[in-house]
Amino acid sequence: MTVYFYHTQDTKRIYREWQEGTFPAHLLYGATHLPEQGIEVILHTFPPELPNHRLRLMWKTLWRILRCKQKFQAVYATSFRGLELLILLRAMHLYRRPIVIWHHQPVTKAKNRLRELLARFFYRGIDHMIFFSQNLLETSLQSKKARAERLHVVHWGADLDFYDSILAANPADKRSGFISTGKEQRDMNTLVEAFRREGAPLDIYVNPKNGDIDYTEIFGKIELPENVHTHFIRKLMIGELAGIVAKAQCIVICCRPTNYTVGLTTLVEALALGIPVICTNNTTIPIDIQREGCGIAVDYGDVEGWQRAIRYICDHPAEAAAMGQRGRELTRHIFNIRQTTAEVAQVLNHAL
Repeated sequence: MTVYFYHTQDTKRIYREWQEGTFPAHLLYGATHLPEQGIEVILHTFPPELPNHRLRLMWKTLWRILRCKQKFQAVYATSFRGLELLILLRAMHLYRRPIVIWHHQPVTKAKNRLRELLARFFYRGIDHMIFFSQNLLETSLQSKKARAERLHVVHWGADLDFYDSILAANPADKRSGFISTGKEQRDMNTLVEAFRREGAPLDIYVNPKNGDIDYTEIFGKIELPENVHTHFIRKLMIGELAGIVAKAQCIVICCRPTNYTVGLTTLVEALALGIPVICTNNTTIPIDIQREGCGIAVDYGDVEGWQRAIRYICDHPAEAAAMGQRGRELTRHIFNIRQTTAEVAQVLNHAL
C-alpha cells in the first residue's frame, strides 16, 4: 500500500530534519515509520509560501493532491484543515480514495441547524477518524456525525531514538528546577502564583503569541517573583528546547479548561525524558499520570493544589526520580512512535 501523507506543516522540510536527527518523529504521526509496516508514503508538497486565507489553502491542497502523478491508495492526514474540499468531493462520491484523519477535538453537534446539516454531510467524506483518547471518541459518539465503526483510538507516543540522543548529553543526576513549555491554552496566572508562594525555581518557555492568546500581554500584567523567569521563544529549535527541558527536575503543565488534549505533547516529551510531571487534570488526555505513578494531577485553577504538588516534588527527590522512571517505562512499552505507527497501519489497512 502507498498513502498520500498530508500535514499542516512543511512536511518535506520537517521530514528532512527528522532524518538529520533534529525533529522528533511523533510530530509526523507515524509517516516516518510506516514503511516498516509495509506502507509507503508520498509526502505532500507545500507551496513556497503557505496561504494565509483558508479557502486559498483548500484550493491549493486540492490541486496538488489531484495533480499528484504517483499512485496511492489512501489519503492519511494529521488534520482536515486544508483538506475540506477533498473531503466534500469524497462525500459526494466524486473522489474514490479513502480519507483517514486525526481528529484533535471531539466531534460535537452544532447549535445552528443548517451548520449541523452541512457538518453531517461533510463528515461523510471522512472514512476513518483517529483520536488521541477514548474520552474523545466516546464524546464524539454522542454526535450523529460519528459512526462507531469509523472511529479509532491510537496511542500517540514519543520518538525514543530522538530523546535517547538528548538523554545521552544530559545526565539525570544533574537535573534541577522546574520548567514549563508549550504554548496552547496555558494558565500562567495560576502557575506563577503557586510558584510565588512556594519559592521554587521555575523557567517558563513560551511563544509570544498563540492564536488569540498574547502571552507578552499576560506577563506584562503579572509581577514576577525572583524565582520565576520567562523566556519568549522565537527561533529556538525543537531539539534545542528538548535539551533545555532535559536539565529540569520536573516539568509543569498548567492549562486552562478545554474539551481536548491540551498539554499532551509536553507530557509525551516528559515521559520520554524520564522526568516527573505536575499536570492539570485534563480528563481527555489518555494517560492517567497519578494512576501510572509518573506525576501529580491538579484541578484547573487550583493554586493550593499546585503548591502541594510543587512542595512534594521538592521534598521527595527520590520519589520524583522514580516517577520519571515509571513514565519512561510507560513510553517504552506503550506510548512510543513505533506503537503509534503499528496502530495507524491497522487503521489504514482497514480503510481499504
